[in-house]
Amino acid sequence: MTEEVDLAEAMRIVAHDDPNPYEAVVPPIVQTSLFTFKSYQDMEETYRGLKVRPTYSRGLNPTVRIFEEKLAELERAEDALGFASGMAAISSTVLTFVEPGDRIVCVRHVYPDAYRLFEGLMKRLKVEVTYVDGRDLDQVAAALPGARLFYMESPTSWVMETHDVSTLAALAREHGAVSVIDNSWASPIFQTPVALGCDLVLHSASKYLGGHSDVVAGVVAGSRELIGRIRSGALPYLGGKLSPFDAWLLIRGLRTLPIRMKAHEVAALDIARRLAAHPAVASVQHPRLVGNALPKGLSGTSGLFSFTFKEGIDIPAFADALTVFSLGVSWGGHESLAVPGRVVRAQAAGPNPALAFGIDENSVRLHVGLEGADLLWRDLEAAIGAGLGDRDR
Repeated sequence: MTEEVDLAEAMRIVAHDDPNPYEAVVPPIVQTSLFTFKSYQDMEETYRGLKVRPTYSRGLNPTVRIFEEKLAELERAEDALGFASGMAAISSTVLTFVEPGDRIVCVRHVYPDAYRLFEGLMKRLKVEVTYVDGRDLDQVAAALPGARLFYMESPTSWVMETHDVSTLAALAREHGAVSVIDNSWASPIFQTPVALGCDLVLHSASKYLGGHSDVVAGVVAGSRELIGRIRSGALPYLGGKLSPFDAWLLIRGLRTLPIRMKAHEVAALDIARRLAAHPAVASVQHPRLVGNALPKGLSGTSGLFSFTFKEGIDIPAFADALTVFSLGVSWGGHESLAVPGRVVRAQAAGPNPALAFGIDENSVRLHVGLEGADLLWRDLEAAIGAGLGDRDR
């Protein structure tokens, strides 16, 4: 098993389907809530677990299953399980493996709503969460003894810290902790954490897997045994199932994922380098611009990164002057987006990860879409000029 995904192999996975009804190029949407049985014996064998087949779409649906199987193959995993949102995937996974009195070790700078889950619901359930710098292997090793679950991202949200995922996964295994990683940023095109030793891989499928900003979904991939525990222990009762139509949209998105990821990578790196050279910019948080090389197992970079202005910029004026970049949350679609750090710092809902982990008030997170680097740079350059009052243009 190789650690990097061959793009030709990825295209084969996303383009190939088993024969579809009517020789259709696109698999059908099986839009039904339930499935009937041809006989008493068929029904009994299914309920006894002797036969696996759809019975109710909250648990198993043919369209959803096509998406799950494609994603599992892309992630080099044995199985996958789709959900109605990324947070449904995260919460169902965590609640499957963690009980009251357990402890989670989590890298710092995780997705804000994952942080709020840990600081809110999990603490109410008497689960302790220890946050660590994932780049400090000694700190991680010191925190892991006794932990039930190790949760990571690489790169991390907003500040884009990258980690030695294979070493972190090995440390978790050594201490008996289930290792879980959110791979939404890199996608399986640029990183396959199961091949690096991680137990479970999560995605907000709303991001690059969907790719068109028209679906909210999540997915987790891993071994059949671990996915089976989530499928039987959390999915039926928490109810966050993936709908057939959303699965159909995700199958469509997967077909162009390898090509889109390369386009996002090229354009975002171009923009990041131009920002790094701009006199109004203090720093750029992009994995290609920090350190000497990408960590083992991360073969490319996506369209999401952040940068920090020097003092003196009028952030609201900069934001309001953008015309191609839109102001909006989420990312991973065809469109380019900007989120000022000051807005995140002012967010009132629940524990604030921006304050907890020190997101700079002069920082801006960008998602570089598919509009073209030159057009996007002209937009940013003009907006920076507006933020400076045209002094340095």
